[in-house]
Amino acid sequence: MLNRNEIANSLRQLGLKEGDIVLLHSSYLSLGPVEGGPDAVIAAFLDAIGGSGTLLAPAFDNLGILADKIKELPGAIVSSCPCAAVAAFGPMAAELCVDHWKADTAHGENTPYTRLAERGGYVCLLGCDQDRNTTLHSVEAMLHLPYLKTRTYDSLQTPDGQTVSHSYHFFPGPHRDFIGIDSILKDGGAMVVGRIGNAICRLIKSKDMIDLLTEYAKDAPDLFLCENPACADCIGQRATLMAAEFAKESFQLTASARLAGRYVPEICENLAKAGIRQVELDYLQGKAAMAISADKLAKAVAELKEAGIAVSALRLPAVPFNATNLLEKLGAADIQRVVMPLPSSGKTAVALAKENISVSLANAAQTALCATSDFASIQKELTSIDGNAASAATFCFNAAQFAQAGEMPFLNSYKAGHFLKTIGQLDVADCLWDGTPTRLAQGNAEIKELISILRCSSFNGFLCLGGGASFPGTLQEATENLRWLLDNM
Repeated sequence: MLNRNEIANSLRQLGLKEGDIVLLHSSYLSLGPVEGGPDAVIAAFLDAIGGSGTLLAPAFDNLGILADKIKELPGAIVSSCPCAAVAAFGPMAAELCVDHWKADTAHGENTPYTRLAERGGYVCLLGCDQDRNTTLHSVEAMLHLPYLKTRTYDSLQTPDGQTVSHSYHFFPGPHRDFIGIDSILKDGGAMVVGRIGNAICRLIKSKDMIDLLTEYAKDAPDLFLCENPACADCIGQRATLMAAEFAKESFQLTASARLAGRYVPEICENLAKAGIRQVELDYLQGKAAMAISADKLAKAVAELKEAGIAVSALRLPAVPFNATNLLEKLGAADIQRVVMPLPSSGKTAVALAKENISVSLANAAQTALCATSDFASIQKELTSIDGNAASAATFCFNAAQFAQAGEMPFLNSYKAGHFLKTIGQLDVADCLWDGTPTRLAQGNAEIKELISILRCSSFNGFLCLGGGASFPGTLQEATENLRWLLDNM
């Protein structure tokens, strides 16, 4: 049976000393039998840190009997935050807890968690793992990770009796994989591990932990998210991270509906997982989207909109002979932009421009010089409508088609056609000379070079994943492939 002195000596051996500040997360039962019960455990901690030390524990939920014992100590203070309060006992208690409710975040700056770190304090996990380490939320909050939410209290009671409304930004949500950071803390020298009775005890230097993980997360913002493909929480949070990364770019990212899925619910789910909020409607249920009825197209667009997905364009696999039916469908679905093949598109482009529909013309099986000539002719026709009509048409650069035409899309096609002046969309797909689809930057379409040069001019048009060509994998794989390219340019 453990006694008070044995526990105190074990804590000293781990590194606690007179005057230390320590935030305790604990499972009393994990220790095994203790002479004197929970009171003896708290007394042992106070023995180890002495009269000049301060002991804290989380107090925002039912977090065990040892946390309750700290709250019950004569003179203990409980900080005034409704969702992340701590109980503190010792000479630094008031200084650590003051005005917790006023902080912009529940766990970040100007909270007991970061004040403890600034003063050289420790986090102690007694018989519990990193899932109980609340200070890890401090790291998330200080990094302003985009998957965090805002929690608002409309009737918060302040310590002086006022009722106010207050919001805590960057507040943690669902599942985390905090257990996975154990090895990082050990290898980085921020944590020592020992045993007290039956309990594994982790003693962590709080500032070292925050500094180490903050630096680590610069290259791995998904540090605290798990890899479980069945974990909807982490899948959603990872998608939010991806979307935030793409939002830093000047271009607008959209994806081919054919790449995203067969049915609208599947398309919505896969786009959400990939962090993409726009879709180019090329195929639905295996059929060209332009070929389905006006009612069905309008219904599909409404479903996408309800799921937070905007339609970047309706993509036509062929140019219609008469634009009347197409215009009816565009009006019913409220689609304002069309991507269609460049050859023989002049008549339809003019009809669409007259109705203020934006047009992007994609090269087909043609060389860059032929595409440039065709595009110039159509622009001339559009300009004849009125002085501003030419702006209704842009060029959709399909590198895969140029590669199949025998050209090097960046070194030859892009430069020969002077497309920087006219490009409104880059179809992000790759292939071999014979058209065999490949992963991005693994074929002959020079897609990496094209994306790079467009980034240099802060291109604000569309990048369409899987646009006008096939990708040999899923939308998620294509998105990760693109993200890797962007990170390595």
